[in-house]
Amino acid sequence: MKIFNTLTRRKEEFKPITPGKVGIYVCGPTVYDYIHIGNARPMIVFDTLRRYFEYKGYEVNYVSNFTDVDDKIIKRAIADNVPSEVISERYIEECRKDMKALNVRPATTHPQATKEIPDMIEMVNTLIEKKHAYEKNGTVYFRTRSFPDYGKLSHKNIDDLESGHRDEAHQLKVSGEDEKEDNLDFVLWKPKKEGEPSWGSPWGDGRPGWHLECSVMSKKYIGGTIDIHAGGEDLIFPHHENEIAQSEAANGTEFARYWMHNGFLKIDNEKMSKSLGNFFTVREICEKYDPQVVRFFMLSAQYRSPLNFSEELIIASKNSLERILTSAEKLHDIINNPASAESLKDGEAEIIDGVKPFIAKFEEAMDDDLNTADAVSAVFELVKYINLKTTADVSKALAAELYKTLETLTDVLGIIIEKKEDSLDEEVEKLIEERQQARKNKDFARADEIRDKLLAMGIELKDTREGVKWKRI
Repeated sequence: MKIFNTLTRRKEEFKPITPGKVGIYVCGPTVYDYIHIGNARPMIVFDTLRRYFEYKGYEVNYVSNFTDVDDKIIKRAIADNVPSEVISERYIEECRKDMKALNVRPATTHPQATKEIPDMIEMVNTLIEKKHAYEKNGTVYFRTRSFPDYGKLSHKNIDDLESGHRDEAHQLKVSGEDEKEDNLDFVLWKPKKEGEPSWGSPWGDGRPGWHLECSVMSKKYIGGTIDIHAGGEDLIFPHHENEIAQSEAANGTEFARYWMHNGFLKIDNEKMSKSLGNFFTVREICEKYDPQVVRFFMLSAQYRSPLNFSEELIIASKNSLERILTSAEKLHDIINNPASAESLKDGEAEIIDGVKPFIAKFEEAMDDDLNTADAVSAVFELVKYINLKTTADVSKALAAELYKTLETLTDVLGIIIEKKEDSLDEEVEKLIEERQQARKNKDFARADEIRDKLLAMGIELKDTREGVKWKRI
């Protein structure tokens, strides 16, 4: 498998640190509100990466954190007049619900920053001892220039960064808010402010800097060097750049072998923002569209490409997904039809053998830097093949084998093809029964009238040889 490594800006053959195992760390959300649709993209993309590694036989240690101490959480807690932990725990729970709806599997470990404070203090101590950090009036700063490779991920020149910070640094110096030795130094530990959560430390009560949290949690739950570190491209600088500096300075070893970053999500070709009125939470979107459609849409583009979210595109994804689900349902009907032959018929073994090129094309796409767009195309080609080869008289054995292949590939994408059991209310069931009776009585006008009424209620009927079928629209 080849991965585009942000560090080297080229595709590289993935070679795990430990054969057969892969450790992946993905920066998770700051939990002060419901997650927005932009948060969902890395969750879905890197959950799919994890699924593909598992499909290939790897043992995956997938770690994704919750940032549960942050200025935004504190601000929300003050506004709601509750302790910060009430806000963070509330929205961790809500985030888990949204992840489940999107079929994002729980991580191997979901560490929370507030539960890892002692290890953070230990790393800061190590950095101070190694002269990579210093304390001023309760604030601990990282000496950015003490790390010669600073800028290697974002490909930024440290002198250019210096000039960009001069005006800002001058203002801070004048106001007396900045005691840094260098404009580029960043905070590892900040002192307590009134009304904020804090923890005891050798430098006084306070809390960790955001960049420090991921360095500590990835080391604890994966190791000093991790195979893959992933997140949105907005995290490349300064967050991931600072993670590298403090981790490699403290641990004396490479922090991550491969860096993967997903592209931005836009709404109707504009950057998502509350001021533009185009800011949507996952919860809001999933009230309007099936979460599976949202997931399928997210995988319709290669993960590094920018993705535009619009009603037109989401409806197109809904229709595309429906083609896959309809094909799966057709196979399901054959498998459950008592009249279908149990064993393979003549020529059906060759039909089963015919799916191999589609599997190969799917794997080729996924091996090429997780190209889910081309992988989805391979699934559509498989669906077309299945529809062509499965006439009503094929055997259950053939249908089961084709279904198994389709289910395996869609499961890598996190798409569920097993139809959820759904029930109808009594009124709808009675209308369907009445329509069936009207058809038996050849009262087609009444049958059509009931069909139209059900359609207006969001229930579409389809008459098949196995009887009437329905689906919600």
